[in-house]
Amino acid sequence: MADTKGMFDFAIDRGGTFTDTVKDTPTEGIRRVLEEETGKPFPREQPVDSSLIGWIRMGTTVATNALLERDGERTALLVTKGFKDLLHIGTQARPKLFDLGGCHLPRTDPKRTVTGSTGDSLEVWKELDLKSVEEDLRGVLWSAHEEAVGELARRLGFSQVSLSSEVMPMVRAVPRGYTVCADAYLTPKIRQYLKGFTSGFQGGLKDVDVLFMQSDGGLTPMERFCGSRAVLSGPAGGVVGYAVTSYDRAEEKAVIGFDMGGGPLTVTDANLVLGRLMPSFFPRIFGPGENEPLSLEESLKHFRGLAQDINHFLTSSQSQPNGSENGNRKCPDSKSEMTVEEVAMGFIRVANEAMCRPIRALTQAKGHDTSQHILACFGGAGGQHACAIARALGMKTVFIHNGVLSAYGLALADVVEEVQEPCSLPYGPASYGQLDRRVDALDRRCRDTLAARGFSSSLISSEVFLHLRYEGTDCALMVSAHGYPSNAHYLKEFGFTIADRPIMVDDIRVRGSGKSGIESVVKTKTAVGEPKATAKTKCYFEGGYLDTSVYLWEELPCGHSIQGPAVIVDKNSTILVEPCCEAQLTEGGDMRVTVGSDPHCALGTELNAQMGRVLQRTSISTNIKERLDFSCAVFGPDGGLVSNAPHIPVHLGAMQETVQYQIRSLGSSLKEGDVILSNHPCAGGSHLPDLTVITPVFRRGVSGPVFFVASRGHHADIGGITPGSMPPHSTSLQQEGAVFTSFKLVTGGVFQEEAVTEALMAPARYPDCSGTRNLHDNLSDLRAQVAANQRGSLLSNAELAVRDMLKEFARKRREQTGVLQVESEDFMDDGTPIRLCVQINEEEGSAVFDFTGTGTEVWGNCNAPRAITLSALIYCLRCMGCLVPIQVVIPPGSILQPSRNAAVVGGNVLTSQRVVDVIFRAFEVCAASQGCMNNISFGNERSGYYETVAGGAGAGPGWNGRSGVHSHMTNTRITDPEILEKRYPVVLEQFSLRSGSGGAGKYRGGEGVVRKLLFRDKVVLSVLTERRSTRPYGLLGAESGASGLNQLHRADGRVLNLGAKTSVALEPGDMFCLYTPGGGGYGEEEGDGKKSESEHRRLNHSFQERGSVFEYRMAQEGV
Repeated sequence: MADTKGMFDFAIDRGGTFTDTVKDTPTEGIRRVLEEETGKPFPREQPVDSSLIGWIRMGTTVATNALLERDGERTALLVTKGFKDLLHIGTQARPKLFDLGGCHLPRTDPKRTVTGSTGDSLEVWKELDLKSVEEDLRGVLWSAHEEAVGELARRLGFSQVSLSSEVMPMVRAVPRGYTVCADAYLTPKIRQYLKGFTSGFQGGLKDVDVLFMQSDGGLTPMERFCGSRAVLSGPAGGVVGYAVTSYDRAEEKAVIGFDMGGGPLTVTDANLVLGRLMPSFFPRIFGPGENEPLSLEESLKHFRGLAQDINHFLTSSQSQPNGSENGNRKCPDSKSEMTVEEVAMGFIRVANEAMCRPIRALTQAKGHDTSQHILACFGGAGGQHACAIARALGMKTVFIHNGVLSAYGLALADVVEEVQEPCSLPYGPASYGQLDRRVDALDRRCRDTLAARGFSSSLISSEVFLHLRYEGTDCALMVSAHGYPSNAHYLKEFGFTIADRPIMVDDIRVRGSGKSGIESVVKTKTAVGEPKATAKTKCYFEGGYLDTSVYLWEELPCGHSIQGPAVIVDKNSTILVEPCCEAQLTEGGDMRVTVGSDPHCALGTELNAQMGRVLQRTSISTNIKERLDFSCAVFGPDGGLVSNAPHIPVHLGAMQETVQYQIRSLGSSLKEGDVILSNHPCAGGSHLPDLTVITPVFRRGVSGPVFFVASRGHHADIGGITPGSMPPHSTSLQQEGAVFTSFKLVTGGVFQEEAVTEALMAPARYPDCSGTRNLHDNLSDLRAQVAANQRGSLLSNAELAVRDMLKEFARKRREQTGVLQVESEDFMDDGTPIRLCVQINEEEGSAVFDFTGTGTEVWGNCNAPRAITLSALIYCLRCMGCLVPIQVVIPPGSILQPSRNAAVVGGNVLTSQRVVDVIFRAFEVCAASQGCMNNISFGNERSGYYETVAGGAGAGPGWNGRSGVHSHMTNTRITDPEILEKRYPVVLEQFSLRSGSGGAGKYRGGEGVVRKLLFRDKVVLSVLTERRSTRPYGLLGAESGASGLNQLHRADGRVLNLGAKTSVALEPGDMFCLYTPGGGGYGEEEGDGKKSESEHRRLNHSFQERGSVFEYRMAQEGV
């Protein structure tokens, strides 16, 4: 790096919200500093003289704001033919579970074979024709076609061309597609900003080293700053800053950063009402003229009104009948009213819990113990919540920096050059030589680039990372290659290792760093006397009001301790030192708070989503780890559902039935250390591949279990007559796989591997059946489910919401028709009716759901156990398992309550969807969705695969149905196209929306999808589907959605209709074509030549969030 001694160096954290109102705030800041320090005028209307500037380092939210405000550049996507809708479909899972609103045969001539960047051999089926660039763009494995099209686009005059093989050179088409689209969308905005920024300086900063912070915490030259690496540019500086200031190399304790820049007004008001903020120390920036102080009286006024509303609600809810003997709901607390302080404290608890979520998602969800970390707090409001958040996470130390941490981090950050390429080599001694050669080549690229930037070799370092996974699994782990990584990394992240499974290298990454040479300056603040309180106040905590001392940070000496409760006021923030905590000022002028335990603070738990994270993290099968086909929940001592995370709706009520069956069946024989395994439909099972693991939880001094935790996961194979254990033509339960009713999976803390192995292999005793074809994965996933059951949960109760919904519906129904009874029916493809009559009690807010008249048990497997119908009903009521106001009547011997040994595999995945359609039709909530999960499985003696495929969702009052999405009783993801093709003998020829399949109407039904699978090996294909002869209904005069179609294109040219349910042997060259149903429309189309709402509200009417940032936020909310 060039020597800038005697010149001005600038580290700038450019925010977004406020600074966007000024033409360019960083330029103005630099101008003012130069003018102040040199005493020379730097006129605002003239470009700034850059001769005095050594370097500029900046973090910016330009890309972040452009993404949030949808203000990027218009973008065109070129992708392989047949995949134009791939990024719209994405993983096919809907983002919010309860939100209803919104073929070629292979060539026979010789093929050219090429070697891809991973080392895999690839066949070129069609040479690239640049006049028809929409053909064959298979990105990362072999990027030659993509590069050729990119060059063509540049020749045609496109100013920004982003190639996925360059932007994100990793295998997985969907996330790579999202990333390259973000890069093309945002990079022009960054270029536009940089052009404006440099124009404010003489010579356009040509001779000044200008570096920008990337999302990964490394600096990059201005000309290489791009959209896909800029989204987190702003906060990244803060991360570097707290890493430098808060990490003690001697102590070696990891640090978690917590940035809170000022929460919603309700949280500020709550802190003010509780005495934790003092208006006299706050800037006068409020009111219409932005010159008034914080108003305690105004906050109290609003909270008094809120407390009054809450107390009125609580009082009225106590008198709600719930079917108990005395007809009254009893509050768990003897107090009849909440005080203003209790209401305000509730806001604080909710805010603190919301802020704990992302921390848990980054730590506990990845196998890290939060109690072994330091909490580094920054931002204007962070100090008010830091002690409570640290305590909730089990952390003992809070560190608060005294300064502008983000800009400080920018000054200390390294310049980073990172290169990456995909790989397909096994990780072992035989390939170490090849891996080393590839690593050396990438390392040289990094070092050469940094050397060209002016860094001497002594200031350049590099680190190698390998993206590793066990062969046959889908979850890879990026680990440092220093000293060759061991299984210990995998054990920490996933909780287990697979000793006999080869390890594969998916990607190689080298990160080169050019050291800035700038050291962190520590300024000692000398202690003078004891700390003196500026004022005394009263603050409200969990135990009530406590006397609290107030200190000014700038007057505090280092070394002395301040016992909580105390308030420390800084020019940028207010720090609350809670009871049982102790604050000290360090020699560097920063604040270190030691957090003690507070007996008044309740210990919150969060089992549901945490269980799900543990289960996903510790399992190895595709169904659980990648497709997320599992659910976790907590149950009371009576087996009633207390709380569950929103995983798979069809599991909701069925798991409750399973737990209650075990209580009736096993009773007092349940002991501490026991874990139960069950899947039988008579015991609340859904279908046999869904294995439920139940753990009773005991407390000392209590004879029976105090509550139960359970996890249900779909296992890829448990035996039976077809691979995948989803036979389309089974007629008895034994043909569908291994059966467990009340099986002790763990006894006295010992995993019963021998016994469960014998049970999993037992189906081989039946004609034409096999035991499990994947025993190793079964055992690993069962162990993962046992591990998942070790977490706790939050209590929820939605009974009042259900009663209110039923009362409101009854009122409207009575006003419109005078009748409080609603009826509906729909039919399975074989003609079996499902009938529902709902009788509502308006006064009580209760209802009877009567399925009398539903068809009898069928010869086939579409029989649905009673628990499935309850799950569908729970889903429709959007209730967390509370069925208190609902009575359900299901005729025994019907398709919804079949006999003990009836085949049920299709009832779980098909009939459950039809039950939902019938319920929604009765209440006229929305039109029918695709009414099917489109179950596809194929396999041979070497491999097996199972997937469910999306379709169209029904439209409703005010919205078009979503296209290419799973609806209602399932929400599993679909395997990425490149992963599918890499691991199974299949080529995905097409995966796109099925145009015209959604029902027309004022609001249009969602489109189904087209999915074409071309097979490269002999396999047995099984399809288990519905809505092939009936169509998803439209409502209120709208059209029905298109029915589905299953076609087989034989290699000899024959085209066959497979029907709804079948198994068929396929040869290489055969192609299965799946056309899934569309959703029904809603409302009659408008006449007189007017465009209907559905024509105005197409797919992009409202932006549907996608990508890794959105997935991460959803993960946080799931906690």
